[in-house]
Amino acid sequence: MADHHTVMESGRCIECGSKEVDGFSCYELFGFPLVWEHRDPALYALHFWLVSCYMLQHPSNFTEEGYRLLVDLFTDAYDHDWDTAYILKKNRESVTKVDKITNPLPHNERNRKSKFWSMTIEDIYLGGETNAIANIIKWKEQIRCELK
Repeated sequence: MADHHTVMESGRCIECGSKEVDGFSCYELFGFPLVWEHRDPALYALHFWLVSCYMLQHPSNFTEEGYRLLVDLFTDAYDHDWDTAYILKKNRESVTKVDKITNPLPHNERNRKSKFWSMTIEDIYLGGETNAIANIIKWKEQIRCELK
């Protein structure tokens, strides 16, 4: 991902509210399940949900139009129980209709807004690799409720 930097203040991400754990920022915590999924095909099958949950909680990485596209893709995929292949197909179709998806501003010039999320990447990390599948499923459910 281009120019992604987490801004932590007082040990919390200013966008998602995740606490720093074991000295890791929320972005660094995000790296752990990305590694875990390479050891477990069932976990890798949830890659779209892992990435989209994390990215939805960090809207400064997107243009307004790009963020809306992600919200729409996530909610449609969740509401209609799309499989991964169909999600990727719909994503390819929709990105052709958007001029710019990622925020072109350097990370230190982006507008970041704090929002309370009931679950963050912190919960996935703290649950550990053995609970990652159940926790990612729970995370996507929580996010879907919070996007209503």
